[in-house]
Amino acid sequence: MYLADRGSAPSASAAPGGRRAVPDRRPGRRAGSALPSAVLVLGTVSLITDISSEMVTAVLPLYLVAELGLSPLGFGVLDGVYNGVSALVRLVGGRLSDRGGGSGHKAVAVVGYGLSALCKPLLLMVHSLPLIGAVLAVDRTGKGLRTAPRDAMISLAAEPGARGRAFGVHRAMDTAGALCGPLVAFVLLRAAADGYDAVFTVSFCVAVVGVAVLLLFVPRRATTATEGTGAAGPAEDAAETAPAGPRAPVRALLGRPEVRRLTGCAVLLGLTTLSDSFLYLTLQRRLDLPGTWFPLLPLGTAAVFLLLAVPLGAIADRIGRRRLFVAGHLALLCAYGLLLVPSTGGAALVCAVLALHGSFYAATDGVLAAATADAVPENVRGSGLAVVQTGQTAARFVCSIAFGAVWTAWGDHTAVLAATVGLALAAAVSARLLRRAGTPPSLASPSEQAS
Repeated sequence: MYLADRGSAPSASAAPGGRRAVPDRRPGRRAGSALPSAVLVLGTVSLITDISSEMVTAVLPLYLVAELGLSPLGFGVLDGVYNGVSALVRLVGGRLSDRGGGSGHKAVAVVGYGLSALCKPLLLMVHSLPLIGAVLAVDRTGKGLRTAPRDAMISLAAEPGARGRAFGVHRAMDTAGALCGPLVAFVLLRAAADGYDAVFTVSFCVAVVGVAVLLLFVPRRATTATEGTGAAGPAEDAAETAPAGPRAPVRALLGRPEVRRLTGCAVLLGLTTLSDSFLYLTLQRRLDLPGTWFPLLPLGTAAVFLLLAVPLGAIADRIGRRRLFVAGHLALLCAYGLLLVPSTGGAALVCAVLALHGSFYAATDGVLAAATADAVPENVRGSGLAVVQTGQTAARFVCSIAFGAVWTAWGDHTAVLAATVGLALAAAVSARLLRRAGTPPSLASPSEQAS
């Protein structure tokens, strides 16, 4: 249920000067209970697409390490490419979508989704590591192109005070697909003679359906939530200091203190955030799980993410997004700690680690996007989202390579210990940065906004 302040809204009676007063839509105020249809349709596209992509993601680590004999360092490089290539093109996707105006967001998103879909059958044709790496790089290019435009459409469709909930709903639907994808992969691996080929084929068919839904049902131009009401969010209030237009360079966006602070924290925390694949590989090796059960590990993360994404998004709208963002990383820190503590309770350890992992995503993924959307004006919304997302993704790319190198040299226990210490320090520094004066209203609690 959407949590919000229960104070009465300002009256819509005539204001001095004959103008009609407009309800306050700032974060922390109660917004309408119904979400725009664009948010729900984009959530459906993400749900379908995530079924496709998570089918591949669920089996890829085991396929590369167990079947092809890739070392942890080699997998770290490939995993870094898989997650880091998108960082190189997110800014391109954001800038291109802004230049195209309202309709540009959908056009760039279609290209991104379509590019990823075309890569699925290519995995059937390549078997060497360099070619697999090239296909994965193209797939991540598609993801990088589509992410910022998609999030821009969500932020433009939702009211400023309900953006946390809107992104929470979208991430919940996205995660429902992530929950189904590994299940489908698990069934195919057990039922098909050539399990990996079956996974890649079905993944392609599902991805095509997602692109079709995007083309047919997502509006060509996202309707701004405040359009026609005169209401303005924090970003619009700061329009005078915003970049002049969609051609504004990254430097201009980073010149805005709130964007710079968000990007810095996202980079700092991303440098100590292990990829999902490494976390699952650590669990699998520690408990010596059978290979056929490996695709089920992401289900625990996805299930918790699905359950908590909407309520935590609503709570972020009420208590302040900065607090929830940092708290989510503390949950991840606890998960790392459990991986270091000697334990004989295999099932209990798996459940606890995956529950904390899912809580981390629910408290950070959509929350960061909602906070960023409030920190930049509409005409550069895609670029602003891309700046923060690029910094975070690039940092995680570095983390994957570094973690793989430490694992190869000194073992997985030392690698997890180093990540734990680093994350504790990064969380402490980020909490201090986000408490500094000048934090935008989108990251502050209602009481802080009133002070």
